[in-house]
Amino acid sequence: MVLVFIDDMGWGDFSCFGNTEANTPHIDAMAEEGLRFHQFYVNSPICSPSRVAISTGQYPQRWRITSYLARRAMNEERGVANWLDPKAPMLARILNEAGYATGHFGKWHMGGQRDVDDAPPITAYGFDASLTNFEGMGAKLLPLTEKPLENGEIEKGRIWEDAERLGAPVEWTLRSEITGGFVERAIGFINAAQEDDKPFYINLWPDDVHTPLFPKVENWSDSKRGLYLAVLEEMDAQLAPLFNRIKTDEKLRNNTIVLICSDNGPELDYGSGGPFKGLKATLFEAGVRSPLVVWAPGLMAESVRGTINDDSLVCAMDLVPSLLKVAEIRPPEGVTFDGVELANTFLGKSKRSRPDPIFFRRPPDRKDFRNLKELPDLAMRQGKWKLLCDYDSGRPMLYDLESDPGETNNLASRYPERVGRMNQAIMKWNALMPKDGGDPGRSGN
Repeated sequence: MVLVFIDDMGWGDFSCFGNTEANTPHIDAMAEEGLRFHQFYVNSPICSPSRVAISTGQYPQRWRITSYLARRAMNEERGVANWLDPKAPMLARILNEAGYATGHFGKWHMGGQRDVDDAPPITAYGFDASLTNFEGMGAKLLPLTEKPLENGEIEKGRIWEDAERLGAPVEWTLRSEITGGFVERAIGFINAAQEDDKPFYINLWPDDVHTPLFPKVENWSDSKRGLYLAVLEEMDAQLAPLFNRIKTDEKLRNNTIVLICSDNGPELDYGSGGPFKGLKATLFEAGVRSPLVVWAPGLMAESVRGTINDDSLVCAMDLVPSLLKVAEIRPPEGVTFDGVELANTFLGKSKRSRPDPIFFRRPPDRKDFRNLKELPDLAMRQGKWKLLCDYDSGRPMLYDLESDPGETNNLASRYPERVGRMNQAIMKWNALMPKDGGDPGRSGN
């Protein structure tokens, strides 16, 4: 199993999801042999909580991680934990205890960053090996930068130089090649797992396509979107050796599942949410709907390979129980996932959707973001309906995403009974979760 979790990429940025400005041929080739999901949601519109959800199968609010993890004082002010509690039900740990080799290569951001230097190492969460960046404890691959100047010279630099104190050994490589560095280490991990005759689970979580963006000098652009597209194409090319390693090994090809998606929506002026409204950090569709490619030709019927599932409503939390089902591993006693087991859906054997609603809470520090002001606090997706509102259930916005995926026509006044039912469900869910600094009802606010 391999999870490729791209950073800050929009729903519409793979060329197989409609991007006509750049090409992602290697990811597209995985889609041609697998499935594309058009109604896949991550469980937060921002980095750290999204990563918690896809790792644990539970709402990140349960673990008090509701925005990106930062300095201690900032975490405390926002009501956010400094790191994910190692007691969380990690997919990697469950697999590891069942005999899988487990490795994390790339961004972590679930503890160990800025002045938080006493967080648990990544290996405390069920991983045999790890290589990360400045947002995690343990061995590091840190970025060197190159930027062309008008006089023809190259400006060289380093990002996050003080992160060396958060773990060793430390290697430095060009920011434009850093995804390839993580891929190289992941391939070595696969080789070792095969030598040991072990199944494997790998997180390949690139720094790309998060800002600041430093593509190869020869691909430099004077526009934000141009820089983004250059990095996107370079990332796709650097992922190719990992994909090829699995695709060209008959044993792996027939018995491996690769998932490719984004942790949240795009930054303003960089990525594209396709037909959807919003940005990262917002609860509108572009903030929480992610492209998903599932490649598993040995586990899928030939008739579904290369097709699009535009019907099934699924989310990142559902991946944990579903992958355990694929691996024929029972969840530990006493663990209850918020995700739903939908293995047959992800493998194209069913179009079943999750029966439960998906609930969302905005990051506590994102009432305003970029050019968007007074953003809604809570949201809920159930069937074709989506409701957004504030903590006091005020300012309801109801959308029929089947006919209005762009969230342009607020139907709240037309369907007051539906709004009332959905509002009640949102309030009940939110009351069950620990409050953070965005909630006016939190003690100390």
